[in-house]
Amino acid sequence: MSAEDTDTAGNSTTTTSTAAPSGSWRELFSSEHITASLVLAGGIAVYAMNTFVTAALLPTTVADIGGGQYFAWVTTSFMVASVLTSMLVARTLASWGAAHAYLLAFLLFAAGSLGAALSPTMELLLVARVLQGLGGGLLAGLGYAVIRDALPEHLWTRATGLVSAMWGFGTLVGPAIGGVFAQLEFWRGAFWLLTVVAVVLGVMSLRGLPRGSTEPEDFGRLPVTSLGVLVLAAAAFSIAAIVPVGWPTTVALTLGVVLVAGFVLVDRAAPSPVLPHITYQRGNPLKWIYILLGILSAAAMAEIFLPKFGQELGGMTPLVAGVFGATVSIGWSFVQLFSASVDDERTSRRLMFLGPVLMTVGLAVYAASQHLDTDGAAWVWVGGLLLAGAGVGLAFPHLSVAAMRSSDDPVEGSKAAAGVGTAELIANAISSALVGVLVVVGGAGAAGAATMGAGLAVMGALGVFLVVLALRGGR
Repeated sequence: MSAEDTDTAGNSTTTTSTAAPSGSWRELFSSEHITASLVLAGGIAVYAMNTFVTAALLPTTVADIGGGQYFAWVTTSFMVASVLTSMLVARTLASWGAAHAYLLAFLLFAAGSLGAALSPTMELLLVARVLQGLGGGLLAGLGYAVIRDALPEHLWTRATGLVSAMWGFGTLVGPAIGGVFAQLEFWRGAFWLLTVVAVVLGVMSLRGLPRGSTEPEDFGRLPVTSLGVLVLAAAAFSIAAIVPVGWPTTVALTLGVVLVAGFVLVDRAAPSPVLPHITYQRGNPLKWIYILLGILSAAAMAEIFLPKFGQELGGMTPLVAGVFGATVSIGWSFVQLFSASVDDERTSRRLMFLGPVLMTVGLAVYAASQHLDTDGAAWVWVGGLLLAGAGVGLAFPHLSVAAMRSSDDPVEGSKAAAGVGTAELIANAISSALVGVLVVVGGAGAAGAATMGAGLAVMGALGVFLVVLALRGGR
């Protein structure tokens, strides 16, 4: 804001107020930033909704065009393609600028959605899903990376909270949209809707985001080997959820672990790695931050099986079970809006620590309460899962900002910010497979639910240990 003063000659002069920027939610959604905020949030929402919309539509789709043998690959093909392009976000942003990078991502996603809407066979639907995934991976990474270019630093925490909350929003809205179109036996209409939304957001990106890039383009040669190894690792973990349980599952999971270790070795030695060089530096906390973000993201993968457990173990109707299935995301989304409003550094560090603690306790409560023989057992499940989701929401925005601020170098900082989305996608690919394995290993009924909850609680406990390393290294 400015005010008029009068100089010694009696002339009017203008001075600029030195008031500090408010960094409020109102400022984030002000006329100056509203379009950028909607594009950043919309890209993540479209990606997240698409995942759950497709899952709800698949039975109807298979009944219409066949190809039931490819049922699981509809998700796998999308996920692997997303992982690939999510690791190219920093390069795309540097070469194209924020506006055109987003336009490219939305157009790829729209082309894939249009192809899915028009697919006469499952084989062509899989091709369309790959296109969707290529655009989706860019959207998942750009949602965090472009915050640096599109918004002032004092809005980064709130913008990160808004963007991250869209994962929960997609979990809530996606099944409802897919269910409506499936009920109408018009599964193609859902993909038409996604096409239109992607095109509209693409146009908005040209109006609300900077055309150029503040990031230099000296990223070096494309790390093809690193990318290839990591994509194969994601594919291996995805396959683990498809093959018969037993030695094929063990082989797939072992191969995935070996390939992840191989990626670290290859990328660490690469002159132009996928992740920032500082990720592999001794004493730098970025590697622990990425792993923590992955562990927190894994908690939401419980929602793959929660509707099933709600109906089978809790006697819930399909509608109530659907709401129950989004419990973690509900806790994540609502608490994150509060957490993202915290600017004090000391409080932020405490929330980063408290997050995995609550996630561990909440999932442990859910696991331990599976054998309760009372009418209120389902409410105990809900309480535990809400607590786990609240833990994710407390820590996630502050860990994301910590990654963005992990380097003063613009290239490394851009890579670090883009790596937030990559960490989420890799974690989802791995943890979705592990959750499926835990359920099968646990057995039918309450034992499977308890094993799933306990396994994720162990991951949360590991997160508590890692957050101590991250906070110690960040001092």
